Amino acid sequence: MPVRGYRRSPDLHSYNLTPPQVNSILKANEYSFKVPEFDGKNVSSVMGFDSNQLPANAPIEDRRSAATCLQTRGMLLGVFDGHAGCACAQALSERLFYYVAMSLMPHETLCELESAVEAGRPLSPILQWHKHPNDYFTREAQTMYFNSLRTYWQELIDLSSPGESLGPREALLSAFKRLDSDLSLEAQVGDANSFLHYWVLRVAFSGATACVAHIDGSDLYVANTGDGRAVLGVQEEDGSFSAHTLSNDHNAQNENEVARIQGEHPPSEKKTVVRQDRLLGLLMPFRAFGDVKFKWSIDLQRGVLESGPDQLHDNEHTKFIPPNYHTPPYLTAEPEITHHRLRPQDRFLVLGTDGLWETLHRQEVVRIVGEYLTGVHQRQPLTVGGYHVTLGQMQGLLAERKARASLAFQDQNAATHLIRHAVGNNEFGAVDHETLSKMLSLPEELARMYRDDITIIITQFNPHVVGHQRQGGES
Repeated sequence: MPVRGYRRSPDLHSYNLTPPQVNSILKANEYSFKVPEFDGKNVSSVMGFDSNQLPANAPIEDRRSAATCLQTRGMLLGVFDGHAGCACAQALSERLFYYVAMSLMPHETLCELESAVEAGRPLSPILQWHKHPNDYFTREAQTMYFNSLRTYWQELIDLSSPGESLGPREALLSAFKRLDSDLSLEAQVGDANSFLHYWVLRVAFSGATACVAHIDGSDLYVANTGDGRAVLGVQEEDGSFSAHTLSNDHNAQNENEVARIQGEHPPSEKKTVVRQDRLLGLLMPFRAFGDVKFKWSIDLQRGVLESGPDQLHDNEHTKFIPPNYHTPPYLTAEPEITHHRLRPQDRFLVLGTDGLWETLHRQEVVRIVGEYLTGVHQRQPLTVGGYHVTLGQMQGLLAERKARASLAFQDQNAATHLIRHAVGNNEFGAVDHETLSKMLSLPEELARMYRDDITIIITQFNPHVVGHQRQGGES
């Protein structure tokens, strides 16, 4: 398993890309959505969002999703970071929002849905997806996915009474846990179709983290499983921006997570359950979907693999049992959920996979995005971080800073602008074309050594609507 980390400016022979070539690479996966001013129900607190992805793995293991809930209210946005392949992240990007939408529905709407299926009537749309052309659905698996979802909503009907529905916190918790359970069950049951059988096993034996936001009026909920991160950009009275983090990383740097995992296993495993800052010495995130090799008993793993397709028998990753594997499960997909009531000074939300946060501090992320969105560049004192700088270099830095304002607006997408900084910043915090060119022209087999996949969604809030909703309550 490659070590996650970030190294600067590789001293390798790489191609010199022209600025148009750099832009072409950076903009290949960008997507923007603007919310119509009147959506028929209420004026939205969300103005729109920008998203983008930059691969390091080939193929990219990150995924992203964005959708408007049509049967209830609100918008869902999420970033998913896959490991040991992209299969689990792909499944989450297609399925998780349907599970959340079902969990939010009132009892009566779920009953109408079930009646329509029983009668063979077409279903009303549940989600309006906002997708880049590269964001695809696994067509062969849709019937199986639908059947699992239907079983879930039937259980929600049985467990609720007329007039009842789950609140956002309970809905997100239920959706995350149920989808992970379904990924596991589908892999155990298998499928008569050999492609599908192989696919459900690939999904279950790979893994993915998820960082999801549900925004309805001034209520913002973040559900996080793993080491993705949600950071709010808050505009202070002097116009500067500060970072307000709405999620906790589930990894070895989080003492509460280490204590939680150690507390769930016998004292004899205290030294082995987290080793070298990894779960069982192997996995960096301490919460994730899939990854059944950290959840199933050894007997179940062997049984499922023995009856599985031949392709699996050649896969060393799936056959490998983690060391010191005594009291599974060691891993959960249960999210940590944060609620934040939006204020007029809350200007935007950044959802990012860990590839972003490994390269830029959250305060720097919020400054870059805030300055981009407002067009106002804070003239902070020019610091050079302890470097010995000649007068000529200082003159160059000042000229660079002057040019930065015009540079910012070559990007029409805030997420693209942020990726440009994440990959191309020099030691003085300015985008350097040479650094950017080197990092973007690395061969596939080397790119992953210097950076991770980066996926970003930046959601912009409407302060006037948020302020009105806070004064008058929800309409």
